[in-house]
Amino acid sequence: MYSGNITKLYLIKIAKWFMLTMPILMLFYQDLGFTVEESFQLKAIYSIAIVIFEIPSGYAADVLGRKRTLIIGSILGTVGFAIYSLSSGFYAFVAAELILGIGQSFISGADSALLYDSLKADGREKDYLKYEGRNFSVGNFSEAIAGFMGGALAEWSLRMPFVFQTGIAFIAVPAAFLLIEPQLYTRTQKATWKDIWNVVKYAMIKNKSLRYNIIYSSIIGSATLSMAWVYPLYLKEVGFREIHIGTTSTVLNLIVGLTTLAAYKIEQKLKPKSTVIGTTVIITGAFILAGLIHSYWVLPVLVVFYFSRGIATPVLKDYINRITSSDIRATVLSIRSLIIRANFSVLAPLFGYVTDRLSLSQAFTIIGAVFMVLTGSSIFLFLKSVEKGAESTTLSEGEIQ
Repeated sequence: MYSGNITKLYLIKIAKWFMLTMPILMLFYQDLGFTVEESFQLKAIYSIAIVIFEIPSGYAADVLGRKRTLIIGSILGTVGFAIYSLSSGFYAFVAAELILGIGQSFISGADSALLYDSLKADGREKDYLKYEGRNFSVGNFSEAIAGFMGGALAEWSLRMPFVFQTGIAFIAVPAAFLLIEPQLYTRTQKATWKDIWNVVKYAMIKNKSLRYNIIYSSIIGSATLSMAWVYPLYLKEVGFREIHIGTTSTVLNLIVGLTTLAAYKIEQKLKPKSTVIGTTVIITGAFILAGLIHSYWVLPVLVVFYFSRGIATPVLKDYINRITSSDIRATVLSIRSLIIRANFSVLAPLFGYVTDRLSLSQAFTIIGAVFMVLTGSSIFLFLKSVEKGAESTTLSEGEIQ
């Protein structure tokens, strides 16, 4: 009955991930005369907007429904890119980033939660990791195609990718309106900040297994997000043109997309411990290695990094979903996204500051060391929680209050 939601969620994923602007955004800022620090301040503002709205929007998805929040997020995403298409000033971009950040917060978590609940309503929740992998692959294939097209459009004009991006973002609006919401539970009370705090307290204090899953997954998510924004600057500095950066983006995202299709098989073969340790070493070490190389030879490093990203993202989300009940799932996934963005809102300006005052290579090395320390401080508790097995997902109201 709810299988039709999968196709619509794919369309929302495409609209969200077909990012013509991703590989050229930092170059666009530079063309307008912004420093690297100012450029990353804009992305930090986007992340701060997500931090502020992430949990409230996730809780809204749990209370008001995933469909309504996906509609709101889709509309805001279209408006944000429309502002970019028509503006050039720093403060206009601040407004655009705030709107895009709020829109992203309404989609983040709600899409994965609706996918899981749609499968559960049809008695197919065991297939979640497979479909989440496919959904993530659809996003990465979209980003892959968009990388080349964005680079090609940028050769014509660095403004042109933003104009086309506005139309692509709008695709999510009708798709969200056509979703059917599964009714797996019923809330009899209105949402309050106390309810939100109770879920946060349960996820981050009471449930140790869930806490360690969220913390570790968030650190890895912060690392993969950071690499996505910083490597175009790296490639530009070593001599790549816009079209070459776009083509590289296409190849890297194809690698992620193909890998996520088989992520659940890889995790089953390697087992959780080997999967987690292997992807952690690669993802953190790639930053340091890139800082030391500073040449075209960074391309193999990026290939291995994106292969590991394709495994880590759907697998770590699945670990969280297994130990989270339907009525708080979107909120819990939003907590994860909030921590990712909070980390990025601190690390992005730091990266820009170091780049402007020292060098891009040193910035890569420093941020790599930071991620290595963060993952090293959380990975063993996370692995212990995974090995202990999932806690019960059937919660009484008292357990989260």
